[in-house]
Amino acid sequence: MEWVNWIFGILYFLLIISTVVSVMLDNHEPAETIAWIIAIVAIPGLGLLLYYFFGQNIRRKRVIGKRSVDLLTRKIMSKYVSQESYYKEDDEDVALIRFFKRHGMALPFGGNRGQYYTYGREWLIDLLRDIGRARHHVHLEFFIIENDPVGQLVKDALLDAVKRGVRVRLIYDDVGCWSVRKRFFREMADGGIEVESFMPVHVPVLAHRVNYRNHRKLVIIDGRTGYIGGMNLALRYVRGVHGGEWRDLQMRLQGGGVWAMQLLFLADWYVACKQMITDPVYYPDVGKWPSQEGALIQIVQSAPFSAWPNLLMGFNKVIQSARRYILLQTPYFMPTASLISSLQTAAMSGVKVQLMVPKRPGGFWMTWANESYFGDMLRAGVEVLLYTPGMLHAKLIVVDDHFVSVGSANLDFRSMLDTFEDSALIYDDEMALRAKALYKEAKLKCERINLQRWNKRNLRRRLIESFVRIFSPMF
Repeated sequence: MEWVNWIFGILYFLLIISTVVSVMLDNHEPAETIAWIIAIVAIPGLGLLLYYFFGQNIRRKRVIGKRSVDLLTRKIMSKYVSQESYYKEDDEDVALIRFFKRHGMALPFGGNRGQYYTYGREWLIDLLRDIGRARHHVHLEFFIIENDPVGQLVKDALLDAVKRGVRVRLIYDDVGCWSVRKRFFREMADGGIEVESFMPVHVPVLAHRVNYRNHRKLVIIDGRTGYIGGMNLALRYVRGVHGGEWRDLQMRLQGGGVWAMQLLFLADWYVACKQMITDPVYYPDVGKWPSQEGALIQIVQSAPFSAWPNLLMGFNKVIQSARRYILLQTPYFMPTASLISSLQTAAMSGVKVQLMVPKRPGGFWMTWANESYFGDMLRAGVEVLLYTPGMLHAKLIVVDDHFVSVGSANLDFRSMLDTFEDSALIYDDEMALRAKALYKEAKLKCERINLQRWNKRNLRRRLIESFVRIFSPMF
């Protein structure tokens, strides 16, 4: 039977070679490509399976009907092209606004009022209150919805809304809710809620869907009130974990920006169930939103099928345009090479750059992955802060007392390149100062990393961090 082993060995070798070629042709980020090649070659069998399920680049396969989504977007947006009157051509923000408008079809909307939430309890109370006031529709989209006290509270509020004649639509990510029994969602559907899972995972198509997940967190109520940020519907976002607090960032929005959130939800709704909704009743007349008072906002989305990584390129542009300071909060800091370069360049140019991450982001593996990038930041002059009371899950960027980004995207490879994300880009001094105050409040609970002490880490710790960093683009 020795010949069988020879044949098996040759076939396996050919499979390895063909897979490595496929990885190279996928044109991932160089670091991600190297990580996958190492995994495939160094971990027999398992490396191939991991790449098959999590690594394939399916952007060109357009499994989610990009053309139809674009058609929906352009059809509705054509009615509101006049929104560009909400900003002046000589504004300092015009270059960034134009970029997202051209490449992400993200129109700028004025007259917005926003309220920030850093803790889930306050956010949940207001969310339930707004659902209780809904008269026409409630649209929700979350990466995680747990069947726990928080999930049950929201489910009951939505069922009550249906009884009042409110149209309720819900999108949940199939992988994000893998641990939730389908009975939980069937109960919603039986009660009249329209429930759809985003790109459900079945074994025959697992490789094409498990890697590209919908990480957005959106709520739109009657087309006039919206929520966007980093909070999911789960008890830990209210109570924390293991005795520690959970600090996050969510924003309640009223104004023209809600219209853009509605568009994003309905585009995802089409992806989930192939139902195209263009009824103008879901889009209150934007002309009635005040254009002179309130913040100017763009709702920006990124998706794996996009021709360009919109958020990654936009964040790089924001960082490069900073003049005085950049404040960053993210739970997971595994940046692309371009983000590393932008942050280093800003810090080395005299811009004050502060990076805040949780001291315990969830397991040793994630801690090591985050820490493997600290040296790159510290040597360039970036101040690295570790949030100590518990989990810091906020995704926040504040620049020069004027610009704020609040959304679902982490500063890591996956959020920038492989998942469906969103962010509210806010061009407003008052909202920037409020976000800055929240950052300063969190900073009081942080430890600052000293570069000299950091360089004295023992060899074992450095080796572990370097090893984990190799595979961090795969997380």
